[in-house]
Amino acid sequence: MAENDTQEGAAGAGQADDNQPQFAMQRVYIKDSSFESPGAPQIFQEQWQPEVSMDLNTSHTRVGEDQFEVVLTLTVTSKIGEKTAYIVEVQQAGIFVLKNFEGERLGQMLGAYCPNLLFPYARESIDTLVTKGSFPPLMLAPVNFDAIYQQAVERKKQEQQGAAQGEGDEASRQSH
Repeated sequence: MAENDTQEGAAGAGQADDNQPQFAMQRVYIKDSSFESPGAPQIFQEQWQPEVSMDLNTSHTRVGEDQFEVVLTLTVTSKIGEKTAYIVEVQQAGIFVLKNFEGERLGQMLGAYCPNLLFPYARESIDTLVTKGSFPPLMLAPVNFDAIYQQAVERKKQEQQGAAQGEGDEASRQSH
């Protein structure tokens, strides 16, 4: 009798585990990359004190049940004065399994956690392209994807509140 209780308990535990959030990184790959050095070869004669700017963007697409492609796009521009030394762009992508994540938690995983995992790969790819372009190594500083994601969530909430308030104003103008 005790044996049956143990088996039933194990089966029940397995069902509970099926509802637990599960995460896996299946694949990491470069989706696209480009390197341009529009000022070469003259730029190599300049004293190397560049002004470096970085733009970043993230996107995600559902590619299967519980599978998502997350793409981190980094664009780095290096200038000396008004002259562009180089522009490098990398789209670092990954396929992630996110099972039993919903709503805000799924958004946080896709918008912050996954890009954070992809960033070291993108940083390495950018550094490799820059050095192969005959420029000094470029070590990008870490990025706080959680803060960026929270700012985007707050911005979206404010836009929705503004739109809802605008609709309310429009309705009150029409009723008068």
